[in-house]
Amino acid sequence: MPTGNRYLRFLLRRELTPARAGWAIASATAAITIACGIAIRLVDPSDFDNVWLGMWWAVQTVTTVGYGDVVPTHTSGRVIGAILMLSGIGFLTVVTAVITAAFLETVRQRMGDPADAELMAKLDDLSARLQALETALRR
Repeated sequence: MPTGNRYLRFLLRRELTPARAGWAIASATAAITIACGIAIRLVDPSDFDNVWLGMWWAVQTVTTVGYGDVVPTHTSGRVIGAILMLSGIGFLTVVTAVITAAFLETVRQRMGDPADAELMAKLDDLSARLQALETALRR
Protein backbone atom coordinates (compact mmCIF):
# COMPACT_ATOMS: atom_id res chain seq x y z
CA MET A 1 0.00 0.00 0.00
CA PRO A 2 1.57 3.32 -1.04
CA THR A 3 2.06 5.85 1.71
CA GLY A 4 2.84 9.56 1.98
CA ASN A 5 4.91 10.89 -0.88
CA ARG A 6 4.65 7.67 -2.88
CA TYR A 7 0.85 7.84 -2.70
CA LEU A 8 0.86 11.44 -3.93
CA ARG A 9 3.22 10.56 -6.79
CA PHE A 10 0.99 7.57 -7.62
CA LEU A 11 -2.07 9.84 -7.82
CA LEU A 12 -0.32 12.49 -9.91
CA ARG A 13 1.54 10.09 -12.23
CA ARG A 14 -1.11 10.41 -14.90
CA GLU A 15 -3.09 13.44 -16.02
CA LEU A 16 -4.94 15.16 -13.19
CA THR A 17 -8.64 14.75 -13.91
CA PRO A 18 -11.46 16.04 -11.72
CA ALA A 19 -11.98 12.52 -10.37
CA ARG A 20 -8.28 12.15 -9.51
CA ALA A 21 -8.31 15.56 -7.84
CA GLY A 22 -11.35 14.45 -5.86
CA TRP A 23 -9.56 11.31 -4.66
CA ALA A 24 -6.45 13.29 -3.76
CA ILE A 25 -8.45 15.84 -1.77
CA ALA A 26 -10.55 13.11 -0.12
CA SER A 27 -7.39 11.26 0.92
CA ALA A 28 -5.80 14.42 2.27
CA THR A 29 -9.00 15.34 4.12
CA ALA A 30 -9.23 11.87 5.68
CA ALA A 31 -5.59 12.07 6.80
CA ILE A 32 -6.06 15.57 8.21
CA THR A 33 -9.25 14.49 10.01
CA ILE A 34 -7.52 11.53 11.65
CA ALA A 35 -4.48 13.63 12.57
CA CYS A 36 -6.66 16.37 14.06
CA GLY A 37 -8.74 13.81 15.98
CA ILE A 38 -5.56 12.51 17.60
CA ALA A 39 -4.04 15.97 18.06
CA ILE A 40 -7.10 17.40 19.81
CA ARG A 41 -6.87 14.63 22.40
CA LEU A 42 -3.21 15.48 23.00
CA VAL A 43 -3.60 19.27 23.27
CA ASP A 44 -6.95 19.37 25.08
CA PRO A 45 -7.14 16.22 27.27
CA SER A 46 -9.48 17.81 29.81
CA ASP A 47 -12.28 18.12 27.23
CA PHE A 48 -11.42 15.01 25.17
CA ASP A 49 -10.97 12.05 27.55
CA ASN A 50 -10.09 9.58 24.75
CA VAL A 51 -9.00 9.47 21.13
CA TRP A 52 -12.42 8.27 19.97
CA LEU A 53 -14.07 11.39 21.35
CA GLY A 54 -11.44 13.38 19.44
CA MET A 55 -12.27 11.44 16.27
CA TRP A 56 -15.99 12.08 16.80
CA TRP A 57 -15.32 15.79 17.16
CA ALA A 58 -13.04 15.78 14.09
CA VAL A 59 -15.62 14.04 11.89
CA GLN A 60 -18.45 16.36 12.92
CA THR A 61 -16.18 19.38 12.44
CA VAL A 62 -14.85 18.42 9.00
CA THR A 63 -18.37 17.66 7.77
CA THR A 64 -19.50 21.06 9.08
CA VAL A 65 -22.18 19.43 11.26
CA GLY A 66 -20.75 20.67 14.54
CA TYR A 67 -23.21 19.34 17.13
CA GLY A 68 -21.44 21.27 19.87
CA ASP A 69 -21.49 18.38 22.33
CA VAL A 70 -17.70 18.64 22.71
CA VAL A 71 -15.66 21.72 21.88
CA PRO A 72 -12.02 22.61 22.41
CA THR A 73 -11.41 25.21 25.12
CA HIS A 74 -7.66 25.75 24.68
CA THR A 75 -6.32 28.04 21.96
CA SER A 76 -4.27 25.25 20.39
CA GLY A 77 -7.40 23.11 20.15
CA ARG A 78 -9.27 25.93 18.48
CA VAL A 79 -6.45 26.33 15.95
CA ILE A 80 -6.73 22.62 15.17
CA GLY A 81 -10.48 23.13 14.78
CA ALA A 82 -9.96 26.01 12.36
CA ILE A 83 -7.58 23.93 10.24
CA LEU A 84 -10.11 21.12 10.20
CA MET A 85 -12.96 23.46 9.26
CA LEU A 86 -11.01 24.87 6.31
CA SER A 87 -10.12 21.36 5.22
CA GLY A 88 -13.81 20.39 5.28
CA ILE A 89 -14.81 23.44 3.27
CA GLY A 90 -12.11 22.63 0.70
CA PHE A 91 -13.27 19.03 0.49
CA LEU A 92 -16.91 19.99 -0.08
CA THR A 93 -15.83 22.51 -2.71
CA VAL A 94 -13.85 19.89 -4.63
CA VAL A 95 -16.70 17.36 -4.44
CA THR A 96 -19.05 19.98 -5.89
CA ALA A 97 -16.53 20.79 -8.64
CA VAL A 98 -16.06 17.11 -9.56
CA ILE A 99 -19.81 16.57 -9.85
CA THR A 100 -20.19 19.74 -11.93
CA ALA A 101 -17.31 18.73 -14.21
CA ALA A 102 -18.92 15.32 -14.75
CA PHE A 103 -22.24 16.93 -15.73
CA LEU A 104 -20.52 19.39 -18.07
CA GLU A 105 -18.47 16.63 -19.72
CA THR A 106 -21.64 14.62 -20.35
CA VAL A 107 -23.35 17.64 -21.92
CA ARG A 108 -20.26 18.44 -24.00
CA GLN A 109 -20.12 14.88 -25.34
CA ARG A 110 -23.82 14.87 -26.21
CA MET A 111 -23.78 18.25 -27.94
CA GLY A 112 -20.37 17.95 -29.55
CA ASP A 113 -17.59 20.43 -29.10
CA PRO A 114 -17.94 23.54 -31.34
CA ALA A 115 -14.17 23.60 -31.76
CA ASP A 116 -14.34 20.09 -33.26
CA ALA A 117 -16.95 21.19 -35.81
CA GLU A 118 -14.78 24.14 -36.87
CA LEU A 119 -11.74 21.88 -37.20
CA MET A 120 -13.71 19.37 -39.29
CA ALA A 121 -14.87 22.17 -41.61
CA LYS A 122 -11.26 23.26 -42.13
CA LEU A 123 -10.22 19.67 -42.83
CA ASP A 124 -13.02 19.33 -45.38
CA ASP A 125 -11.85 22.57 -47.04
CA LEU A 126 -8.24 21.34 -47.17
CA SER A 127 -9.39 18.00 -48.54
CA ALA A 128 -11.34 19.74 -51.32
CA ARG A 129 -8.32 21.93 -52.19
CA LEU A 130 -6.03 18.91 -52.26
CA GLN A 131 -8.47 17.09 -54.52
CA ALA A 132 -8.57 20.12 -56.86
CA LEU A 133 -4.75 20.24 -56.97
CA GLU A 134 -4.53 16.52 -57.75
CA THR A 135 -7.08 16.94 -60.54
CA ALA A 136 -5.15 19.91 -61.97
CA LEU A 137 -1.86 17.99 -61.88
CA ARG A 138 -3.35 15.05 -63.77
CA ARG A 139 -4.23 17.27 -66.76
